[in-house]
Amino acid sequence: MIKFSVLTGVILLGMAAMATAHAGDAVAGQKLFGTTCIAIFSLLAWNLIGHHAVNYADSYLYVGFPAGVLALIIALPVFGGFWVRARLQNK
Repeated sequence: MIKFSVLTGVILLGMAAMATAHAGDAVAGQKLFGTTCIAIFSLLAWNLIGHHAVNYADSYLYVGFPAGVLALIIALPVFGGFWVRARLQNK
């Protein structure tokens, strides 16, 4: 019988340590680009409606980058734990 875990559509059967790191990087990248996109459109509305002049680079610096780093800090131990659990179950 094949045992596997699925998290966000990723099958974790036989994952190597590097694949686990890449999965963590992918989650962090998704969060970085997603939150940056939402922040840019929010700043666009803020600038147009309120006639402000906020720099769009601030959306990356203050929203996207911290969200990506936080997601990476959370995702790597989670995927690493799945990898360790899979290795211990195989023995």
